[in-house]
This record gives sequence, C-alpha cells and structure tokens, in this order.
Amino acid sequence: MARAWPLAALSTDRTARIPAAKIALSTASTYPESTPAAFEMAARLGYDGVEIMVWTDPVSQDPQALRRLVDYHGIPVLAIHSPCLLLTQRVWGTDPWGKLVRARAAAETLEAPTVVVHPPFRWQRDYGREFIAGIERMAQETDVRFAVENMFPLRARGREVSAYAPDWSPVEDGYRHVTLDLSHTSVSRSDALAMADALGDRLAHVHLADGSGSAKDEHLVPGRGNQPCAQLLERLAVSGFDGTVVVEINTRRAETRAQREADLAEALAFTRLNLAAPAAAASP
Repeated sequence: MARAWPLAALSTDRTARIPAAKIALSTASTYPESTPAAFEMAARLGYDGVEIMVWTDPVSQDPQALRRLVDYHGIPVLAIHSPCLLLTQRVWGTDPWGKLVRARAAAETLEAPTVVVHPPFRWQRDYGREFIAGIERMAQETDVRFAVENMFPLRARGREVSAYAPDWSPVEDGYRHVTLDLSHTSVSRSDALAMADALGDRLAHVHLADGSGSAKDEHLVPGRGNQPCAQLLERLAVSGFDGTVVVEINTRRAETRAQREADLAEALAFTRLNLAAPAAAASP
C-alpha cells in the first residue's frame, strides 16, 4: 500500500524521523470526477485525509453530505478550500466575507483545522482594502486557521501585472497562517525554500505540486518539474512541521480512472518518502 511502504522502510532501519504532519488529497486533484469519488480514491490509496475544494459540485458545498462521506470512508476532512476561484464566484453567494463565514462553519462542523483562502482579486476593492484586518479579526473568533495562499502575477508581452490585492505573495502581509503552493511558486518564479524560511512558523499548510517555470499554473505530479518539492518536504520534517501537506495535482488529462489513480499514488509515495528528517538532523 502507498501508505505503508515508505513508513515501514524508514522506521525499521531508523534512518529518519517522520513528523506529525498529515498528507491529504485535494478533491481538486480528481477533477472532473466528483467529491465522493475523491474520498473513495483517497481512502483506498492510503491518504490521511482530504482537502475539500468547494466548487460547483453540490456535495462539496454541503457539510452534512461531507460528514457522511467521512463516516463511510473513515478518513477526515483536514481542510476546506474556500470558493474563491473565478469558477466559483457565485458558490455560497457573491459576498466574499460570507463565503469565509460558511467555510469556517464547515471546517468547525467537520473538525477540519484549516480554511484555505486566496487573496482578493483587484476588482474586489472593498474586500481587498479590509482583507488583512478582516482575516485577523476572523482568526481571533475561532480555532480554525485561515491560511492565505501564495498566488502569482500575470505575464503578457513582457509585462507583469498582479491580479490580487494587497499582493499575490502573502509573505510580507503579516497573516497568522499561510499556505505555500509550489505550483504557484513556479509560475511566480519565486524561491519556494526562501519563501518557506521567511514564513517560519506562519507556514501552516502546503499545497504540494510541481511546475516547470511556465506562465501556466501546471500542478504537475511532484518530481516532474523543477520545483524543490523533495527539499521542502525534508525541511518540513527537520523542523517538526505538524500542519498538513496536501497533494494538489492536475489529473484532467488522465484518460482512465487507472491513470488518474497512478498519478495520485505516485504523488503520495513521493510525499511520504521525502517527508522525513535524516538521522543526522533529527533530534534524539
């Protein structure tokens, strides 16, 4: 099983320490299949849980339906991704603060520790002006962590424009918790390791995927691009990271369920194998 072999190999020879971090499957990784299909694949392949991408699938929007899936498959929801994509602008209404309130309520109902949220789009002017203060205010009202995700600028004809406010990078904005997405660092041509170091303890959540440096948000299987996926995982293990590492890859081109599951299994094996601290770095 994908869950068992890396842990067994690493624990029997005592060459590494495995941190408390959980590995989740984003339901976005199984698109265009349904949310129930994502639960089924995550449970069978050996993931520790799922991150729910709230989108047009009605099940993804319904905490009670999600609770039934949790109970049936025996794996938890570890994060709720608020519907803040262009595709989901009307999911849970059009008020961005209302979306975050519902995301928090869903997380609390499902005992998920984290809500993932993107910075506002620039045209959401009122929301953007109040975003930093508003996220801090909401963070004070709950134990759920609002982890703001790094995005990327848009490039066209040699020009670079940010579609996000106050910025596509959350590093300098003082958020309590941040999600680091390595496909997004690829698009923004950021140094993912330097970004992780700058975030320090504010790094609460990771979206693990790869990229080739293209202007396209690729979400490749880890190890198939040029992002430091393995190095980041090892650093997280050395630091005792206890957040969640979420496999968020693009499997839309898979022609069959078997091809999709092969990519998901490969991504999980890569993550488990590299999310380990070498013995020399591990504390006694």
